[in-house]
Amino acid sequence: MSVYLPLFKALNVADVQYIVVGGLATVLHGYARLTADIDLVINLDKKKSEQALKVLLSIGLKPRLPVDPMQFADETIRESWVNEKNMMVFSFYHPDNPMMVVDIFVREPFPFQGMKKRAVLMDIGGESVPVCSINDLIAMKSNTGRAKDEEDIKYLQSLLNNNEQ
Repeated sequence: MSVYLPLFKALNVADVQYIVVGGLATVLHGYARLTADIDLVINLDKKKSEQALKVLLSIGLKPRLPVDPMQFADETIRESWVNEKNMMVFSFYHPDNPMMVVDIFVREPFPFQGMKKRAVLMDIGGESVPVCSINDLIAMKSNTGRAKDEEDIKYLQSLLNNNEQ
């Protein structure tokens, strides 16, 4: 988790609108499993996504694809990546730290402001980090056909069931 603390600090200092989703969000909700990367949903408004991209670049992250990372802020280009390359996430890595991989969703799985309202703020190394709600995580992981997502859903559903009692 400490490998991502500089990322969270930088995003928070720049007031970037983001939400941690995917495997790390599942782990933060209490499921003990390994995850190789961090998945983020960001506000895809052009100016807000440009701000997020600048932060990622400022901490040394590089895009996996040989493209100008600022192109991600252009909705038309993002849609062409989805339609022509079936892209779901735009991936960044740190050349000096292979453990630091950040995937940014190319499309918001749900309207961002609603996700943000439902997100849970968690303290990670003194940083307040917005983590995807359990219900949104379950919805995002449903119908992916991936075994690890099915296992995550079982755990997350048990959390919901325990909270209802």
